[in-house]
Amino acid sequence: MPPGVEAHFFPGFTVHAVATAGATIHVLRGGSGPPLLLLHGHPETHVMWHKIAGKLARDYTVVLPDLRGYGDSSKPASSPDHGPYSFRSMAQDQVEVMAHFGFDTFFVAGHDRGGRVAHRLCLDHPGAVRKACVLDIAPTLTMYDDTSQEFATRYVWWFFQIQPFPVPENQIGFDPAYYLQHHLAVQNKTPDAIAPDALQEYLRCYGCRATIHAVCEDYRAAASIDLEYDRADAAAGHRVTAPLLVLWGARGTVARLWNVLATWQAKAITVSGEALDCGHFLPEEHPEAVLAHFQAFFRD
Repeated sequence: MPPGVEAHFFPGFTVHAVATAGATIHVLRGGSGPPLLLLHGHPETHVMWHKIAGKLARDYTVVLPDLRGYGDSSKPASSPDHGPYSFRSMAQDQVEVMAHFGFDTFFVAGHDRGGRVAHRLCLDHPGAVRKACVLDIAPTLTMYDDTSQEFATRYVWWFFQIQPFPVPENQIGFDPAYYLQHHLAVQNKTPDAIAPDALQEYLRCYGCRATIHAVCEDYRAAASIDLEYDRADAAAGHRVTAPLLVLWGARGTVARLWNVLATWQAKAITVSGEALDCGHFLPEEHPEAVLAHFQAFFRD
């Protein structure tokens, strides 16, 4: 992390390196009040929360990790079943991160891959999650089971990054800046929503060969071992028991191809939510609306 970057985006937050059973997680902490864990998605880092984290910190203890494999968190070795990069492994990291700060129960919100980690947190650690919010996703199993030509075209990275090592790693590694910027441009529907300084930080982190391999392992796990876990939960009748808020971009692919609220009503007991007038990157494209929803939903 270059000097001064964290202070630039998150003034008043402190920086921590938390050792979990499987990784070392780069984490920021700020504010006071009930604990709120915010989880980023691909291809970004915790910096994606920079427009709202400071305001949330007035009422909450805000915890901002980089998921394992992303940003400045460690990139542990994977395995043939991709288990170290499963959402179960990432969820376990976050339980341990919150325990490190003394929080046995907490609120959680996750965007994109972070939303899938939040979903797994709710299933594997129901006693820890007080309320949860997922941003611009339908459940992973639902999306793979409903795959169509349009989905495969619009979300090509879901099918490209799961290819065997080292094909996607080599192709992304040829020009990672182009790959990342194209990925952002395809999903962002709000001009100038992604700030230039945030983009530079995403580029810094994504240019690392170890990160490129880790994010491919994340996608490989989601298309294999994570689906096994999801199918086992479905067969056992397991559902999210924490109150769940679902937010999605009205101009994004998920909204176009799914009845987003209905997909989550099939997976959780108490669900509310709505579409926001933006694309995929809700906290950067429509931060005021996300902030208002968080403040209303997570209020004790």
